[in-house]
Amino acid sequence: MKRFLYITLSVLTVIITGCEGGSYSYNPSASVARLSAFAFAKNDSMPGLRAAVFSVEELNDTGLIWNKDSILYGTRLDRVVPRLTFAATPSAAWITTPDTVCNLTGYDTLNFTKNPIYLTIRSSDKSNTKTYEIRATVHQQDPDLYTWTTLTEGIYPSDNDEQRAVMLGNSFILLKSNGTETYAYQSTDGAVWNDLGDVTGLPDDVRVRQIISDGERMYYGAEKMLYTSTNAIDWSATPVDYSIVSMLLYWNKRTWALINNNGFQLAYYANGTLDTLALRPDNDFPVRDFATVCFESSSLRQRAMIIGGINTNGDECDGRWCMEYSSHPTNLNGTYRLQNFSEGRDNFAPVSGAAAVAYKNLLLLFRYSDIMTSADEGLNWTKADSSKNRLPEIFRERQYQSAIKYNNNIYLFGGQKEQNVYSDGCKGRLNSIDWK
Repeated sequence: MKRFLYITLSVLTVIITGCEGGSYSYNPSASVARLSAFAFAKNDSMPGLRAAVFSVEELNDTGLIWNKDSILYGTRLDRVVPRLTFAATPSAAWITTPDTVCNLTGYDTLNFTKNPIYLTIRSSDKSNTKTYEIRATVHQQDPDLYTWTTLTEGIYPSDNDEQRAVMLGNSFILLKSNGTETYAYQSTDGAVWNDLGDVTGLPDDVRVRQIISDGERMYYGAEKMLYTSTNAIDWSATPVDYSIVSMLLYWNKRTWALINNNGFQLAYYANGTLDTLALRPDNDFPVRDFATVCFESSSLRQRAMIIGGINTNGDECDGRWCMEYSSHPTNLNGTYRLQNFSEGRDNFAPVSGAAAVAYKNLLLLFRYSDIMTSADEGLNWTKADSSKNRLPEIFRERQYQSAIKYNNNIYLFGGQKEQNVYSDGCKGRLNSIDWK
């Protein structure tokens, strides 16, 4: 049964001034019926209420109470306590919902899920009333949910070619090679692809999975030769001083390679050749089929991580190697470090042919049928919640896919499962990636 009860000025004043969080200043004008502020009382079981901020707008004879930023997803509004700040002491105030009229006492628990909802205020001399519509909105999308969509089921006719996708300018480039011929494909959206034709200038036995890009130029290394291209089709070769074992990644404005200089050593491309660093990985360091990811640490240092892969013995690696750069006032070139994050920590299972991206304060690793995540910059990894982040069925259980972060999306292209090689593509996005 609906209930409707006006309360006296003296009772309302005593109760409201004693409410939790209520410190009110009243206008002595007896004819004023207006609201100054609106909020929900805090509730430890519903943290989203505390962060809810409402605006009170005056619209001539009416008003509007609304929250610009939606309340945290999953916050219940079926049992909440409103907190009101009046411009002047009212004689009465009540809230009307589709099935209830409730006189306000300061301790009322109300259901704000039934719309429309109206707040009515009567001035202390009962000469004026004003009604506000209350619009309390809650995020309807789970901010931690990843949405995955299929972009294409085939960039090129299916075959057993090795493949690799990178960014070049504002385009995706996919190269594939069968050991004697190499082809390139280009797309601006990951869905529609153009056949660029035969690639020239690369060796016949090119391992396209080792091709990397700095966004303007593509790189590939073999023995004492570094190959580069600005258009994916035409490649030129430059002799270098060291034998290139594998191209690693583009990071900290440098193109990095693993070289053989009386043992493994890290080097970067500069001034037309390879400059070495005094960083020598152990023999368990991967030489192919590793995942790489670049990010900025919480201490604002540039970091890159090399994950898994195949070592010189042909064994699958379970290690994670972190490269870090830190500037120093006494060293204009800064300091580079290489650390094995697997030492003294639980290793995840050996993995090769995985792919990784840095996304929304997380590192994501796509390996076989799993998505692994790290919230502490690669120190520890856990399996992603499949109810929040799960690839479409046709994109699961594969190796050698290419993962690219671009325009706040994650793109996955190609891959291989046993003898089946794919040339498909999908795009994933976290719901809250653009939320402020």
